[in-house]
Amino acid sequence: MKAPIHKNIESQVRTVTVQELIEQHFDPNWHFHPHYQLFTVMEGTGKRLIGDSVQTFEPGDTVFLGPDIPHLWRSDSDYFKPDSGLKTHGIVLYFQEDFLGKEFLERPEMLGLRQLLIDSKRGIVYKGAIRDHVRAELMGMLHEEGFQSVLRLLTLLNRLSVEGSGTPIASFGYVNTYKVHSYVLQHFSQEIRLGDVASLAGMSEAAFCRYFKARSNKTFIDFVNEIRVGHACKLLLEDQWTIAQIAYDSGFDSLSNFNRNFKKYIGHTPREYKANY
Repeated sequence: MKAPIHKNIESQVRTVTVQELIEQHFDPNWHFHPHYQLFTVMEGTGKRLIGDSVQTFEPGDTVFLGPDIPHLWRSDSDYFKPDSGLKTHGIVLYFQEDFLGKEFLERPEMLGLRQLLIDSKRGIVYKGAIRDHVRAELMGMLHEEGFQSVLRLLTLLNRLSVEGSGTPIASFGYVNTYKVHSYVLQHFSQEIRLGDVASLAGMSEAAFCRYFKARSNKTFIDFVNEIRVGHACKLLLEDQWTIAQIAYDSGFDSLSNFNRNFKKYIGHTPREYKANY
């Protein structure tokens, strides 16, 4: 599967954004965004991909997603045929964690809501009576404006946090590693602190290292060094820089460290690589 797209859905005028989606098929792009999302399918069938979970969906599918978890409601192939006569219909609500201010969730009365938002980072699917209630509220919020929409959202979130009847979707500890990969690609020429990257993934350093090794079959340090060495190979072939300049431009803190890692991953010293290729 392709890397997920970072989707921009920012609204300049609304704290809570509710949209009715009526198209031939749902957005076919695997994507993520920094918003919380409540979504219900009114019409349409296909595969629902959330994090590392793949399930079928049909009318009634109702999900609460936390920020930055990749997702896609992939309509069945018939929906992409030009003359199918089929359509999809969904209602989606977006909001950000600080939509009532950065300190709102820190108050003791918000303990249940905080836990709901934490749980949503794996995705939550709702069934039965609570699902029907979420769907009715989303349909009603299509016609709300201003403070009333905020109040209605808070009331809905409170009910979800009290009842706690949803089922997690992605596996325990799921992390959107695309964010980590993107960060490394942007910062490999600088010092990369493990604590900063672990924080980006929302994990402790030890937990992040275990998770990364289990998912990629390599350590995080190996991943960073492979990116750095790959960049160094490109500069060596351009033949415009000294080996020392290339070492530091690629993020290595010393020439000896660069030479050692280059030989480890490429099988040749930088000078041999430059001469051979």
